[in-house]
Amino acid sequence: MSGPSDFQPSNPALKWIERRLPIFGLIHSSFVAYPTPRNLNYWWTFGAILSMMLALQILTGVILAMHYTPHADLAFKSVELIVRDVNYGWLLRNMHACGASMFFFAVYIHMFRGLYYGSYKEPREVLWILGVIIYLLMMATGFMGYVLPWGQMSFWGATVITNLFSAVPYFGESIVTLLWGGYSVGNPTLNRFFSLHYLLPFVIAGVVVLHVWALHVAGQNNPAGVEAKTEKDTVAFTPYATIKDMFGVSCFLIFFAWFIFYMPNYLGDADNYIPANPGVTPAHIVPEWYYLPFYAILRSIPNKLAGVVAMFSAIIILCFLPWLDSARTRSSKYRPLAKQFFWIFVVVCILLGYLGSQPPEGIYVIAGRILTVCYFAYFLIVLPLLARIETPRPVPNSIADDVLAKSKGRAATAASVMLAMVVAGSLLVGGTQNAKAEEGGNAPPAQKWSFSGPFGTYDRGSLQRGLKVYKEVCAACHGLSYVAFRNLADPGGPGYSPAQAAAFASEYKIKDGPNDQGEMFERPGRPADYFPSPFPNEQAARAANGGAAPPDLSLITKARSYKRGFPQFAIDFFTQYQEQGPDYVDAILQGFEDKAPAGVTIPEGSYYNKYFPGHAIKMPKPLSDGQVTFDDGSPATVKQYAHDVTTFLMWAAEPHMEERKRIGMQVFFFLVVFAFLMYFTKRKVWANAH
Repeated sequence: MSGPSDFQPSNPALKWIERRLPIFGLIHSSFVAYPTPRNLNYWWTFGAILSMMLALQILTGVILAMHYTPHADLAFKSVELIVRDVNYGWLLRNMHACGASMFFFAVYIHMFRGLYYGSYKEPREVLWILGVIIYLLMMATGFMGYVLPWGQMSFWGATVITNLFSAVPYFGESIVTLLWGGYSVGNPTLNRFFSLHYLLPFVIAGVVVLHVWALHVAGQNNPAGVEAKTEKDTVAFTPYATIKDMFGVSCFLIFFAWFIFYMPNYLGDADNYIPANPGVTPAHIVPEWYYLPFYAILRSIPNKLAGVVAMFSAIIILCFLPWLDSARTRSSKYRPLAKQFFWIFVVVCILLGYLGSQPPEGIYVIAGRILTVCYFAYFLIVLPLLARIETPRPVPNSIADDVLAKSKGRAATAASVMLAMVVAGSLLVGGTQNAKAEEGGNAPPAQKWSFSGPFGTYDRGSLQRGLKVYKEVCAACHGLSYVAFRNLADPGGPGYSPAQAAAFASEYKIKDGPNDQGEMFERPGRPADYFPSPFPNEQAARAANGGAAPPDLSLITKARSYKRGFPQFAIDFFTQYQEQGPDYVDAILQGFEDKAPAGVTIPEGSYYNKYFPGHAIKMPKPLSDGQVTFDDGSPATVKQYAHDVTTFLMWAAEPHMEERKRIGMQVFFFLVVFAFLMYFTKRKVWANAH
């Protein structure tokens, strides 16, 4: 299992423990003296990256579970309160939510590396199969975790995916009822998923231990695909592989931090900032990006049972890969045809992901069927055939010979591949965004916001003016239920003092009770109170607004978005543009027109808005020039009102944004310096190894 070790602890206490439980010797032989092929490239660092991500997900998940409430009526609110009220709760949530995507991003690279270099071939079959089991457990854990926020996409994603099991003959309905805990997705479903989501990461950790054990038994594969023969072929795991892994991990953390601190919602769905509503189905139900290729396979087959079988077969077939590919040469580096077909397969997977994000209609369905055939053909036809007909190039006699003959352009090639993967990922996620956006409205114009970009901050004057517009106009119909009066005095907010926040709260009447006589009563608001809703319940809100309930505005700038598409979506990643929600809200407030254009019919009781999807909106024009007077002399125009109230609502949705960006800059500085130190340390350590 491990490399030779002569570890002898010098501390008497450690000697006593080592004689009875040789744990330190095991660690030394497995992670210090363990012989590692000296020609491993940076694609092998993703094993260490995945170990780090698993530990991070478990740690953040355990802390989040301390504050989460797994109840259908409270889950959504508990997540928001974690973000708003728990110390650094926003950081924990962003790390966990973005960490899921980063985990899958790293595992896909790890799997494709194994495919390319033949890491599934003898004697590593069990190692590969354990990896596939880990991947299946990850998919189950990720799906259950996506349900826990109990937003619209969480609820309907759970409904659609769990319904797939109804296709199983004889037992399907019983399986679905067991998963739901009833006859529809509801509170029992949420409790089951929370329990399993908490448990499965520890199961994954257990299988990871077996995975590492199998790795140490069979030994690591390497880019040349030849086994180590002499001591010249290997180096000690520590410090050589350790320092190389630390450099790779530091670079990955920079990439990860970009999402945590500057793009936390880039890979998410705006619909999941809307509380789950069984009565309203989202326009497009699309799973997270890492499930999209298999979702495309599922939808490409018209028969429900056949589609489910094909979807699961697309994953299970990986277990049989060691026997489907019987070629003696492991690495595609020395198999020209296999290398070409491998990259074609990668393109097929990316295109399947893109199709999975599109509506299941027209050319998308036809293309999905073609690519599904290509996916299975790679495993069932191409690889077995290549094993028989392909003549590989000569393989190095030893790992040492491969090191001496290494290509000078290797680093450039790796960088090119990484860039291509980022662009491909942007295409996939950008396509997802296109599919999720509602149809029928004009794209809102991009506005200039003080809070955009890595150094963006809220304009205090705009926040205070926006609060006044909300109080005098919006509060008549819309609540702000996740914002407390005390938040007005928080750092990064409108800039009021605690006394001013208390005075503002006292202007509101809050229903409280019961008192000693068992009756409800009204009292002046306190800083700890939340902004009250203008209606006692949803039914009253609908009755007062022509059948349409005005949405709560606490999260409106995150719960609304619009499509930007590719390549703009990829450009947004580098420019950190995340203001689609504020753009949309601002455009809606200014998009009302007294008369609909010729040929457009608006139902009775609705109003024309050129930016609203479908153009017919139940809300009458809320703003008009001169409606609100500002103390600072700012223009009393609809444009100014819309800009200010949108800025205020952005703060209501992201009260910790300034803190997030400030800490992000500090973290980036540390990680960049740390990565440089690791790089130069790695060069020094490896100087005598090449």
